[in-house]
Amino acid sequence: MQEQIATLKADITEQIKTTTDLVALEDVRIAVLGKKGSVSQLMKGLGGMAPEERQVMGPLLNALKNEVADALADQKDVLEEAELNVRLQLEQVDVSLPVTEHPSGTVHPISQVMDEIAEIFASMGFAIAEGPDLETDFNNFTALNIPEEHPARQMHDTFYLRPDAEGIRKVLRTHTSPVQVRTMLSQEPPIRIIAPGRTYRSDSDATHTPMFHQVEGLVIDKDTHLGHLKGTLETFLKAFFEVNSVTLRLRPSYFPFTEPSMEVDVQCSFGNGTVKIGDGNDWLEILGSGMVNPKVLENCNIDPAVYQGFAFGAGIDRLAMLKYGMNDLRAFFDADLRWLKHYGFSAFDIPTLAGGMSR
Repeated sequence: MQEQIATLKADITEQIKTTTDLVALEDVRIAVLGKKGSVSQLMKGLGGMAPEERQVMGPLLNALKNEVADALADQKDVLEEAELNVRLQLEQVDVSLPVTEHPSGTVHPISQVMDEIAEIFASMGFAIAEGPDLETDFNNFTALNIPEEHPARQMHDTFYLRPDAEGIRKVLRTHTSPVQVRTMLSQEPPIRIIAPGRTYRSDSDATHTPMFHQVEGLVIDKDTHLGHLKGTLETFLKAFFEVNSVTLRLRPSYFPFTEPSMEVDVQCSFGNGTVKIGDGNDWLEILGSGMVNPKVLENCNIDPAVYQGFAFGAGIDRLAMLKYGMNDLRAFFDADLRWLKHYGFSAFDIPTLAGGMSR
């Protein structure tokens, strides 16, 4: 009987080693350890043996069963690893290739409009200035002549961070005006820049979002006056809306950082749910502007007795809505592929004054 067990063990071991796939290995397992398997049948015979014989054969058969089970498990690991390696070779993916055969990604309208704005102002000799989204209270408020009690400083309008070890609170910039401050502190006049970028305020509805985009412009020189401001805005709006002429209306307003301050309206017409810039009997407020307040110049170490300038600011998201007929600002940030496909731009739609600003 012991010779029979040794022969059976050698035979089973050889069968296991020669299996080349998991299906064949499972067949061997069933033939050996299944209910009617060769080892299982020997185990069943223990009950009919004499006690003395059972004492000898029991440990031998249990050892055989355990050794066969271990050999099956080892061979299964080998075959699974080999199968995985084959799959990895056959199913490898070149991640540098497009996800689809014909990629359908588009440029977001905000990115497109920012490029359009940059192209227009670059043609007028403006440089593009940038700054951090996280700003100091001085750059965001104090340097711009915004007093401590001004509503813009209140917690319900502004996102403040926790005070640092020195008790100073940083703020998510509420406008891109801090870029103007940084520029005036780091450069000698004359200055001619625009500052596009993200801004943050605690507000959310169809025309407001907690994060939005602005572009502000700044010109500082010895002889700059309101006529230069009006001419700059007219040139920009004509090029941006691609019309032959625009009529502007400057209404007195108040901003702490400009004096005098003006809201700028553009002549337009409304009809069929759309707005047409450049003609009509209606007016649309489109941006804010004014001459830089002398106190702001002083705060930025520029002598207001020698230099003066103008500044203006507009919402990039709102300009995009007006130009391309979008009526809900929140959709800009929903990441809806259908919306992006409809309103998005091809990467080849590069705005130029010569070739046209829009598609």
